[in-house]
Amino acid sequence: MKNILEIKNLVKYYGKTVGVNDVTMEIQEGEIFGFIGPNGAGKSTTIRCIMRLINKSSGIITFMNKELNPLSYKDNIDIGYLPSEINLYEEMTGKEILKFNDSFYTFDTIERANIISQRLKVDLSRKIKELSLGNLKKIGIVLSLAHSPKLIIMDEASSELDPLMKEEFYSILKEEKSKGKTILFSSHNLAEVRKICDRVAIIKDGKIIKIASINELISSSIYMIKIKTNQELSNGYNIIAKNDEFTTILYNGDINKVIKDLSNHKIERILIEEPSLEDVFMHYYK
Repeated sequence: MKNILEIKNLVKYYGKTVGVNDVTMEIQEGEIFGFIGPNGAGKSTTIRCIMRLINKSSGIITFMNKELNPLSYKDNIDIGYLPSEINLYEEMTGKEILKFNDSFYTFDTIERANIISQRLKVDLSRKIKELSLGNLKKIGIVLSLAHSPKLIIMDEASSELDPLMKEEFYSILKEEKSKGKTILFSSHNLAEVRKICDRVAIIKDGKIIKIASINELISSSIYMIKIKTNQELSNGYNIIAKNDEFTTILYNGDINKVIKDLSNHKIERILIEEPSLEDVFMHYYK
């Protein structure tokens, strides 16, 4: 598969503070690429640099084999963007917002916008200032998809949506993928990342610390080991949970080595399980 978006050695400083540091990643055409990390990790800064809403300090961002720069706004016709916070003209109705958005294109976007609005059950007759945060987020989703972009960038897209609407939203994204569209999906909701994403990048303190497919991430020699013992385990183990019955550790490496090491303790019972994406994520954030 060919790359649709390439980021090389991206650096962004806010004064003397580093927002992102040497971020490099490639996003392939037709995939849903998860971008995960806690608030403040650098997700939104990276995305804003892609969208040229802020100027990068250094690095190269290439979209469809063309380097993006502060003046390359014409390339945005092929990009759909949903920011984490939606700010729209409060006195306009949803219908008026969609019409205003349509005025920026030389082709019709209203028909598609209305179809998506119906699926998300958003009332376009109400003014923006009258909408709940959930309905405001729905309007943002509609605007990001109305012009059928080749690359869809979504920053914390499902926040404020109720569970049923999230499922409809995931269906829409999967349909976009089936049409060959590419989605950069930033989130700290690991359950939804596992549900819809093909690959994922984990960002920590402004640096990419891991890029892998969801299956590779979960199956990569990381084990969740539950141990029943009356002895205290050494501080060298990554203990992630403890109760009256089991001490649970997350281990990365040769499973035979840790089993041999644990044999030095008085082990009553030991269970080895596949870790969840949440467990893996916490392993990289230790």
